[in-house]
Amino acid sequence: NLIPHWNEVSSDDILYKQFLKGIELVGHEFKDRVHYYGEVWWPARQLLQSAIDSRLDVHSNGQIIELKQVFPWKEHLFLMEKSDSIQPEIKFVIFQDSKGKWRVQAVPLSSHSFELRVPLKSEWRGLRDQELSKVSQIDGCVFVHSSGFIGGNDSREGVIEMAVKTLDAVVDQNHSK
Repeated sequence: NLIPHWNEVSSDDILYKQFLKGIELVGHEFKDRVHYYGEVWWPARQLLQSAIDSRLDVHSNGQIIELKQVFPWKEHLFLMEKSDSIQPEIKFVIFQDSKGKWRVQAVPLSSHSFELRVPLKSEWRGLRDQELSKVSQIDGCVFVHSSGFIGGNDSREGVIEMAVKTLDAVVDQNHSK
């Protein structure tokens, strides 16, 4: 797009100047991509690998991982589950938000999907605080989104319990079929 159009003045000098502009543009883009993969993408993958490696420290079912900090994890999770044959699939991710509250997030079917592998229990969805704690029988509940993709609790133990109770309900439901 930098070369002169058919109805514009063109010369070897103009073409060379436009070529140099193209080199500069490509150079900036190349440096940006190298920086992104080296300083953003790869460190996120390493953090996720650490979370996957220690998933049994979160819960013995191996379906819940804990992020020590918030970062983009979805793309990496799907690639790593496939390449490393991770079984069972990760169903929930827990982490602390910027205010120190704990969150449990359901893993989607793919990195861009709104459909979830296992949403939080339907009877919890849309509930908050004491009402949610009462219905779930889990202390410290903060909320569960109406779609079941994310929930919150005051404690790490609380979000783990929310994930485990949801997974147990899925197992119970599958056994009763």
